[in-house]
Amino acid sequence: MSKRLNRKYGVSRRLGVNLWGRANDPFNSRNCPPGAHGKSGYKKLTDYGVQLQAKQKLKKYYGNITEKQFRLTYDEASRRRGDTSQNLVGLLESRLDAFVYRCMLVPTVFAARQLVNHKHLKVNGRVVNIPSYRLRPGDVVEVREKSKNIQNIQLALASNERSIPSYIEIDKDKMVAKYTRLPELVDVPYPVVMEPSLVIEFYSR
Repeated sequence: MSKRLNRKYGVSRRLGVNLWGRANDPFNSRNCPPGAHGKSGYKKLTDYGVQLQAKQKLKKYYGNITEKQFRLTYDEASRRRGDTSQNLVGLLESRLDAFVYRCMLVPTVFAARQLVNHKHLKVNGRVVNIPSYRLRPGDVVEVREKSKNIQNIQLALASNERSIPSYIEIDKDKMVAKYTRLPELVDVPYPVVMEPSLVIEFYSR
């Protein structure tokens, strides 16, 4: 666990933002890149570098998404009708691990992946252990009865660190949440500015 946390915060400092908006992110006190030469500060980026950083921010925000998974998500977004950047955000927010994180059942998106992997959740009454499982509007996610006493879930639900977005309806007492609609960029409570349009430009080069 400590190894994963170090890598996570290293990403946050490399990108120059408090990526997950957490109070204990070392970026808050060490506003410089990690490593021996980090004290020299952040370098000015080229246009390509700006696009790459926008992609890295969006991809890393959702945890352990691989480049292949992220590219497939982009391809799906580009095939759909409408604004590709809005489609991309909607598809990312439709992931089961992202939904669990948004419901505040866990403190981090990494913990959300673990919760799903360990079969603590049901989707529409069936156990699902695939973090990338794509939810559809109307789907209901619930914590399994035997998992409701997990301390990590109890603490996360009691936390005021984040807010639950408008496209989620949740009964905290029953630990049941409903995915009501596909969100747009303005609906998603990112703690930092995300620029999916730059991600589209990156992949369109």
